[in-house]
Amino acid sequence: MARYLRVAAAQLGPIHRADSRQSMVSRLIDMMRQAKSCGSQFVVFPELALTTFFPRYWMEDQSEIESFFEREMPSRETEPLFDEAGKLGVGFHLGYAEMTRKGRRFNTAILVSPEGSIIGKYRKIHLPGHCEHKPDAPFQHLEKRYFEVGDLGFPVWRFLGRIVGMCICNDRRWPETYRVMGLQGVEMVVLGYNTPDTNIYHPEPVHRRMFYNHLVMQSGAYQNGTWVVAAAKAGKEDGHGLIGGSCVIAPTGEIVAKTLTEDDEVITYTCDLDLGNDIKQHVFNFDKHRRIEHYKIITEQRGVVVPEELRSNGES
Repeated sequence: MARYLRVAAAQLGPIHRADSRQSMVSRLIDMMRQAKSCGSQFVVFPELALTTFFPRYWMEDQSEIESFFEREMPSRETEPLFDEAGKLGVGFHLGYAEMTRKGRRFNTAILVSPEGSIIGKYRKIHLPGHCEHKPDAPFQHLEKRYFEVGDLGFPVWRFLGRIVGMCICNDRRWPETYRVMGLQGVEMVVLGYNTPDTNIYHPEPVHRRMFYNHLVMQSGAYQNGTWVVAAAKAGKEDGHGLIGGSCVIAPTGEIVAKTLTEDDEVITYTCDLDLGNDIKQHVFNFDKHRRIEHYKIITEQRGVVVPEELRSNGES
């Protein structure tokens, strides 16, 4: 018997520094209702869905930095979103900046059941960017300054009767992200991203930014026989551009639904959770074909180390 799940990727248009939490929650609720009207059982919201992408700003005032973080979830401002999920019977994924009771700061995402209760939490592991101030750059990318590396690994959860995993933004670029979840039988990976349309480190055309965005997710989907549902925060936030391209990707690696704008936009698709079975049983049958005795370097070494015998520049 086929297993289907109708999902929605809820792309957000820009969030400006002046936008309140209440206004953002209102936008999220509107999009959740749209998704429900299209028959969706599960809505994927973006990374940092309650605030602007604040790591683009150099801030030294601790109170200003902390104003972008949530000390509890749900909070007074976000409770209406959880209540609406319960009323509609819709589960959701939400990205936000988390501050723990001990003052630790993470870039976090949660899975929330159709009853409105949190059943899973993930903290971003692959933090991009830099810690130091770059005054000559058009904007900063200070995730390494404002967040700690996630400490929860890449777990999966039984969610709506399916095996679901999460990652956030830059995590999607790393094949290890999908493989760790694939080895746990993941059937759907959900994620949010805030990706600048400009590379501050070297020149890169915008079309290539979008190409890479989809390339890494499509390959991750195919190589692990899993669905990938990705929601962007897009458009110009106070003049700073973010790419859109939110999408639903099948286990075959094909994009089956994609946004057309950089505004608030909901796309939906009915996912056949058995579609990846042939891939998992044949070309990417891990138990049959993986050769882990040859992969040790992946977990024992971080940076590139050229073998000793290859280090000569060839000059006599």
